[in-house]
Amino acid sequence: MSYYSPSIEKLIESFEKLPSIGHKTATRLAFHMLDLNEEDTKEFIESILSAKKNLRYCSQCFNISDTDPCPICNSPKRDSSIICVVEDVKDVIAMEKTHEFKGVYHVLHGSISPMNGIGPDDIKIKELLNRINSSKINEIILATNPRVEGEATAIYLSKLIKPLGISVTRIAHGIPVGGDLEYTDEVTLAKALEGRREI
Repeated sequence: MSYYSPSIEKLIESFEKLPSIGHKTATRLAFHMLDLNEEDTKEFIESILSAKKNLRYCSQCFNISDTDPCPICNSPKRDSSIICVVEDVKDVIAMEKTHEFKGVYHVLHGSISPMNGIGPDDIKIKELLNRINSSKINEIILATNPRVEGEATAIYLSKLIKPLGISVTRIAHGIPVGGDLEYTDEVTLAKALEGRREI
């Protein structure tokens, strides 16, 4: 039995759909939203609608951006012959915070995970290969997360790319095994990038 009115209950349920949000946090967020004045509420709603409407995937690297191509792919200051391959959009942000990488990115939107029914065709591997075949690429840096799925994806990509005569490197494991790039501090990430090795 619910102690809340249907409108509040629906708001709580909506917050519970967000990752890592349990019932208590969802309830706290719902009541916080109810305490906002009308102007702040409208601004919050409009920011969500604007993000959903304006954000898209870059047709080159598949990062999320307001523009296509994204600012990184479009920048003349970036070295487009070096591609850093990451699993997720949040990993691009983590790498950018190091201020060490001057190339461009390719976002896979996942990693190979047979246990979860995710194969090579379910992530942006074909698009990466198309990019490699249509551009002058000198190096591919594999910066997938150091978990079983990330390692499997890196090995799979290495086997596909190395025969093309392109240098394939893997970021060093200054990042703890089982960790995610988005939660790793900038110094550790910078050291991992510096210590990348051929695989």
